[in-house]
Amino acid sequence: MATKLVIGSDHAGYALKEKVKQFISSHFELDITDVGTYSEDSTDYPDYAHEAANAVSADLDNTVGVLICGSGNGISMAANKHADIRCALSWLPEIAELARLHNNANIVSLPARFIDEDTAFDIVKAFLTTEFEGGRHERRVNKIACV
Repeated sequence: MATKLVIGSDHAGYALKEKVKQFISSHFELDITDVGTYSEDSTDYPDYAHEAANAVSADLDNTVGVLICGSGNGISMAANKHADIRCALSWLPEIAELARLHNNANIVSLPARFIDEDTAFDIVKAFLTTEFEGGRHERRVNKIACV
């Protein structure tokens, strides 16, 4: 189980990021690092995706991430450019759960413009409380990275 969490967003995800951080702080004992952004001023999602992905990659056994942008797509695409990262765009808790269970996702991406905060909390909870099942899924996960 992870002991550290990195969270980041662009301007479209900023408000939801702040609420998700509060939710995580009140429900989980994790060391949280916020890599930005710190306002709703227009910014570029890849900057935060790369910083979060680098932090997760540096400590794969202990660190997971949450990334948020308007659609959840751009920020997850940028994060997934990193070989050790498996960032799963999730708009339902069940998708986040399966991403952890079957795909060993280490970052979850949230689409701020398409989910409400309670759904975001449920997604994050599913992501943080589900462990990788391994077994037959291990072989498949090992084929994901192009290195």
